[in-house]
Amino acid sequence: MAGQRVVAAVAVALGVCLLQLPAASRGQLQVGFYNTSCPNAETLVRQAVTNAFANDSGIAAGLIRLHFHDCFVRGCDASVLLTSPNNTAERDAAPNNPSLRGFQVIDAAKAAVEQSCVRTVSCADIVAFAARDSVNLTGGVSYQVPSGRRDGNVSVAQDALDNLPQPTFTAAQLVASFANKSLTAEEMVVLSGAHTVGRSFCSSFLARIWNNTTPIVDTGLSPGYAALLRALCPSNVNASTPTTTAVDPSTPATLDNNYYKLLPLNLGLFFSDNQLRVNATLSASASSFAANETLWKEKFVAAMVKMGSIEVLTGSQGEVRLNCSVVNNRSSSAAGMETSYHYYSGSTMSVDEVASS
Repeated sequence: MAGQRVVAAVAVALGVCLLQLPAASRGQLQVGFYNTSCPNAETLVRQAVTNAFANDSGIAAGLIRLHFHDCFVRGCDASVLLTSPNNTAERDAAPNNPSLRGFQVIDAAKAAVEQSCVRTVSCADIVAFAARDSVNLTGGVSYQVPSGRRDGNVSVAQDALDNLPQPTFTAAQLVASFANKSLTAEEMVVLSGAHTVGRSFCSSFLARIWNNTTPIVDTGLSPGYAALLRALCPSNVNASTPTTTAVDPSTPATLDNNYYKLLPLNLGLFFSDNQLRVNATLSASASSFAANETLWKEKFVAAMVKMGSIEVLTGSQGEVRLNCSVVNNRSSSAAGMETSYHYYSGSTMSVDEVASS
C-alpha cells in the first residue's frame, strides 16, 4: 500500500511539473515521442539498464549522475558522451574523469535501439530514459519522461568546469549554480538527495578530512566519521587514486531519504552536503524530506523531469547521432577525427584539478 501511495503521489507531482515547464519545452518534448517512430525504444533502453544493473547495482547511481552532468553543461544534449582525439571533451574534465560512469550502458542501449530503429532515437533521450530506469531500480518509483531531445555536436572540457556544481561549494554557490539552470533552491536540495546512492573518490572530500581548506570553516563532519575517512584516504591521494567510499554509508544502494537523515548527524560526506544543514532555508527543506520520504520522492521525480528540459535541442536542431561518442559523418578514420576536433576548438587548455561533484 505504501508503494502504491508513492506511485500515486508521484503521478500527481509529475503532472504538475509538466504544466510548470516552459511553454517551449512542453510543446517540443512529449511523453511517448517515439510511440510511432520507434515504439519499443524505451523498452530496449530499460533492458540494457536492467542487464547492467544485474551485474553491477552501482551502475544505477552512475547513470543518474550521467544525466545530471549532461544537462548542466550545454543542456540535455548528450554532449557529455562525446570524445575528442586530444582528451579535451566534457567527459575528460576533472569533475567527470575518472568518476563519471555508465557510458558503456548507453552504448549498449543505443546499439539495441539502432538495430530496431535506425537514426531515430537520440543519445540524449537514451541518457534520460536510462536515468529514469535507474531511479526505478534503486528507488521503486516509476515515472514518465518527456522526450524528443536532439544531440549536440559540441563538447568542451572547460564548459564542465564552468557549469558543474562542486563538492566544495557554499550554500550561496549551490543556489546560484542551480538558478543558472532555472532550478529553485528547493529543487537543488531535492536533487542533492541523489547522493543517497553511489560512491565518491577521495579527492572530492580530501580537504575536509585533512587540511580543512574549504572556502569557509567547516565543522560539519563527525570526528568519528572523519577518522574513518582518513583511514581510507591518506592525505597524499589524488584524483587518479581509485579508492572510493559510499556517499550514504547506511543504505548506499537504495534511493531513499536517508541522505537527509544523515545531515544533522554530521554525516554528510561533502562540504556541499553540510551546507544543506547549516543554511536555515535549505535545512528546512532537508528536514521536511528527512521526515517524509514520499514527499521527497514525488518532488525528486518532478525535479528530474524539469532538469531534463534544460536547454534542450529539438525539431531540426542538432542531430540524432548514430554513434553516441562522435558526431555524425565523423568516423574513427584519421580524417574524421581531424574534422571532429573542430567541434572542440578552444578547449586545448590544460584542465585544472577540480574535485569531482
